[in-house]
Amino acid sequence: MIDLTARQIQILRAVIEEFINTAEPVGSETIDKKYSIGVSPATIRNEMVYLEKQGYLKKSHSSAGRLPTPLAMKLFVNELMKERELSVADEVSAKEKIWNSRNETDELLYQMTRVLADKAKALCVTVLDEERIFHAGAANLLQMPEFFDITVMRNVLQLSEEIKLLDEIFNSGTSENLVHVIYGPEMGNRHLDPIGMIHMSFKINDRPVRVGVLGSSRFDYPYVIPIMKYLRGLIREIVE
Repeated sequence: MIDLTARQIQILRAVIEEFINTAEPVGSETIDKKYSIGVSPATIRNEMVYLEKQGYLKKSHSSAGRLPTPLAMKLFVNELMKERELSVADEVSAKEKIWNSRNETDELLYQMTRVLADKAKALCVTVLDEERIFHAGAANLLQMPEFFDITVMRNVLQLSEEIKLLDEIFNSGTSENLVHVIYGPEMGNRHLDPIGMIHMSFKINDRPVRVGVLGSSRFDYPYVIPIMKYLRGLIREIVE
């Protein structure tokens, strides 16, 4: 972020938030009308050109607008956004749905997978010991315009079944954070370009557990990331 001014960060944040809300490429006129940047559309346009040169934005093939790149999304997730504080209702509902499975670890993790898919409104995949895999929420993908393309949908469903490929993705998208993000262009498959994955890893009684939420790159990050952290802590508390 050291190569960006405060105004450039403000414009980049506006582009990302508009893209998350609409799933459409974002133009300078939209930023000027909907966000209080305080400069002319021409200045916004020039700043967006600079952001593109720096690798934070890319041109859309379908319009004059621009889209955030994985670099921009990671900057947003790691530095620009503020995580939402979970409500008591959120925490209680999550705990109630998994509590009855507390004495059987695999069932507990399966129920966690279901809860996370529901909360994130996406496909959740949990991999255990590199041999067992749980899925939940595939139907949620049909609510996102990115998955109206049957090729994208098929590739994501195939990915969710490939434990070795999932492990490669889990390993490649790590950071110092408890929860990590990785995006389609980083996965080596052009059919996955519109998707994002939020993932985390932890151990239960020395068993590695890897959990990924797959969906549009337009996740509600301020909510999904704290709910993942909460479930991670809750599972470890119950088991240990």
